[in-house]
Amino acid sequence: MNVSVSSEASPQLEDWQRLDILSRNREEPHTSFVPFPTTESATLGQRLLSSRYKLLNGNWKFSYAERPSGAPPNFHTDHFDTSSWQNITVPGNWQMQGHGKPNYSNVRYPYPVDPPHVPSDNSVGCYRRNFAVPAEWDGTRLFVTFDGVDSAFQVWVNGHFVGYSQGSHMPAEFEITEASRPGVNSISVKVWQWCDGSYLEDQDMWRLSGIFRDVFLTSRPEKFIRDVRIGTILDSEYRDAVLIVDLDSDWIAKLEGRLIDSSGTVVLTSELVSGGQTRVDVVNPDKWNAEQPNLYSLIVTAFGDDNEVLEAARFDVGFRTIAVDGIRLLLNGTPLTLRGVNHHDTHPDKGHTMSRDDLERDIVLMKQYNVNTVRTSHYPPDSCFLELCDRYGLYVIDEADIETHGFGEVGNLHQISNDPEWQESYVDRARRMVERDRNHPSIIMWSLGNESGYGCNHEAMMAWIRASDLSRPIHYEQAFENKSVDIVSCMYPTIEGLILQGQKTDDPRPYFMCEYAHAMGNGPGSLKEYWDAIETYPRLLGGCVWEWADHGIRQKTESGLEWFAYGGDFEDHPNDGNFCIDGLVSADRIPHQGLIELKKLYEPIRALSTNIADGTITIHNRYQFRNLNDVTAAWSINCNGVTVQTGSLSDLNIQAGASMDVSIPTISQVKRDGEYFFDIRFFAPSSHAWCTTTHEIAFAQFAYPVDHAKSVSRSNELHRVTAKETQHALVMQGEDFALYFSKDDGSLSHWESNNVEFLTCAPRINVWRAPTDNDVHMARGWSAAGYDRLMRRLVNMEWFIVSDNSVEVVVTSVHSAPAKRPAFDSVIRYTVTGTGSVEMNVTIEPREGSIAFPRLGLELGLPVSFSQFAWYGNGPHDSYSDRKESVRVGHFNGNVADQYHPYVRPQEYGNKTDVRWALVTNGSGAGLLASGDSFINASVHQYSLRNLTDSRHTYDLVPDSTTWLYLDHAQCGLGSESCGPGPLPEYLLNY
Repeated sequence: MNVSVSSEASPQLEDWQRLDILSRNREEPHTSFVPFPTTESATLGQRLLSSRYKLLNGNWKFSYAERPSGAPPNFHTDHFDTSSWQNITVPGNWQMQGHGKPNYSNVRYPYPVDPPHVPSDNSVGCYRRNFAVPAEWDGTRLFVTFDGVDSAFQVWVNGHFVGYSQGSHMPAEFEITEASRPGVNSISVKVWQWCDGSYLEDQDMWRLSGIFRDVFLTSRPEKFIRDVRIGTILDSEYRDAVLIVDLDSDWIAKLEGRLIDSSGTVVLTSELVSGGQTRVDVVNPDKWNAEQPNLYSLIVTAFGDDNEVLEAARFDVGFRTIAVDGIRLLLNGTPLTLRGVNHHDTHPDKGHTMSRDDLERDIVLMKQYNVNTVRTSHYPPDSCFLELCDRYGLYVIDEADIETHGFGEVGNLHQISNDPEWQESYVDRARRMVERDRNHPSIIMWSLGNESGYGCNHEAMMAWIRASDLSRPIHYEQAFENKSVDIVSCMYPTIEGLILQGQKTDDPRPYFMCEYAHAMGNGPGSLKEYWDAIETYPRLLGGCVWEWADHGIRQKTESGLEWFAYGGDFEDHPNDGNFCIDGLVSADRIPHQGLIELKKLYEPIRALSTNIADGTITIHNRYQFRNLNDVTAAWSINCNGVTVQTGSLSDLNIQAGASMDVSIPTISQVKRDGEYFFDIRFFAPSSHAWCTTTHEIAFAQFAYPVDHAKSVSRSNELHRVTAKETQHALVMQGEDFALYFSKDDGSLSHWESNNVEFLTCAPRINVWRAPTDNDVHMARGWSAAGYDRLMRRLVNMEWFIVSDNSVEVVVTSVHSAPAKRPAFDSVIRYTVTGTGSVEMNVTIEPREGSIAFPRLGLELGLPVSFSQFAWYGNGPHDSYSDRKESVRVGHFNGNVADQYHPYVRPQEYGNKTDVRWALVTNGSGAGLLASGDSFINASVHQYSLRNLTDSRHTYDLVPDSTTWLYLDHAQCGLGSESCGPGPLPEYLLNY
């Protein structure tokens, strides 16, 4: 083979390919604020009403190319014709608007791992629009800010190059004064999908590109306020404070600070040092915490030589002090417990773009479900999210835009984290986060990023942060127990491992679960055990559940059926399937059952009783700052699920962290002929901005120590039952019923009462459940054992006439899967009485080598007309052995279809624990009533187990022609083993 090679100089690398170029002409980072023309307008704080601020959101012209060479040349020139281009919405991701395809990857980079290089096949989006410069801006300095662009971009105004930036989740601001002109201007932006900085952005999320946060213009005077850094220090009694205002500005004749409280009263006015620090004493200000988010407004006004207002800006101020004191994290001297979640920016229709309303909806839901902490996984959020956390009251762990998890896939997770050539890339992201966000009182901790190994670049980040902001501790999970971090953190510990950390005495730092309890699908389990440990050991700071919301992308079938896509649904590779569907709420923010459980474990009020018969319960205030004197409480006494007495409690004057005994009706005040429960519910005060006074924030239920009534009343009348054999069946008949037992397989094949047929499928022993997402590892073993495809072989069938009104049938069987050895033997003893009832006594004998079951119970099919379900037991929602704190015993009912929960990947759902009786009826009221000698599990499905097991999406589910009833001795616990520990041993179905 003859090959001719010509030698040419290598092309000069563009900025997005150069590790040494992070930006060009980008302004220095600073705190987020909007300039206003007057002190009064700044006091109102409505950014959209400021005449110095102009949003560039909306329709832009857009051209998409699969690689840089396909981008339109010179598109940024002043009079370039874009009439043939499509429109695109800014902010937004281009993949969500029909350009390229979304790609979901958890760990693996979606391109070769060859840092700092990214592929030549690097998609490019070119944006362009016109904007008008208001006439009143003439003679001012103009700036354009991009709040978030993924991943690298260049900007031109009127054909003039303005600048370059990378780092997707932080603002980039450029001065455009010289490039702009009066009247109509053009702005052009070129965005690359990947750049060298993309190696730092390997977060577990959809990989989406483009201008996904706000774009806006600001007009500034020649001399203006560049930055305002605000700090607060409380005295040793946490009463009086010092307000610190550190100004970075051009030399301005006069600067004034005006502190205003929540009522609009000016607390103080002080002249501020231009280009320096001012310290002002504040007498006993209202303090900020997540339970009482008291905010002040600081209005900073700049005056010119003739005392005219140059500009003004508004900042929220929260007086609070954060400190690590030994094993506790203190806010204003009070130890904190962090009841948290992890939050990604994700929207089912807009991808990584979330409006203020979207973010506010998330925060309101978090507050309603007793969440007090959010970790911004794994990048700084939109600044308005932090503003809302300040106002609503959430503690925030602000995380740098760094994750390099994919290097673990190629053998060295620490590769670039420990490479000094990448140091400035790391430090730049820490600096931009801290400088933008430092004024927010909600931020109690800085995080150096996520799952990036550990190295010298993290140490450089810490050094920069500590030189700039000593007011907050630093956390980074992959530092593990390195002495460099202020708080030791971990992910997905076992309960046993967490307890060991709580007991540890040789590390004087708090211990924090930055991720725990993987909330994927129908899960997680064992939240109670985690919180039992946290409340036992003071060193345990709390944790943040992974994660808040499913990352599903909304789609519709041709028939209009809505569903949510996950990895692989767009033929995206590599992908990690439905691992992005792991939220406490759905992609469209419908709470999953796991969030309801979490609300119970996070509840700020707890009622306790060691002996309810003495007429006393103890109410414990688990708030860390607020009194319960504005909380209302209502109680009820229920007998066999029916309310028989109600009342209320008042004067709950209980200080934070304290307890009070309150009197309730005693056992002598209620009848003794049933099962009695005392329920108490606590409701939010009207002062909360995130709920109404009807919102329940906590509840408790206590059983009175009385003899339980029989779970199901049975007729004492004696009715005759007859039995006879035909060629194929054993037939039993009574006054108004008939039952047939097949002689071929021993099953109860036909059950008729009052001319109504009750069975479409005979009762059969069932050990399978459609695997939950957290069953993923155990389910492989269950399937390998053949539990999803068991066949039954009849060994023996015999029957006995016990009396004139009782007949017994005993069926012995062996249960095996094709190509497998037998799994277990069974004996079912049916007792049929003249009342028409059937008692089944089931005995299971596992064979040697069998593994633990997913569940153990009975499955039977009823006609689809049996569509109503009622039960007396735990409700009103699902519960499982390791997720049942949030339910209460009662009488509940609904449609069979209502028991379904639309998990994005179909799986087990609808189980009810501690069921005394369950009833499935048709429209005429005829039905089957089931109960056990002890409590059972019960559920009903409109889909077959096979359909649930095999379906990958909700559109795969087809309502069956049968209503399926499941009566279980037990189900395996849920755990969180998709990314964490499996069910605890006590929740496994071992023999």
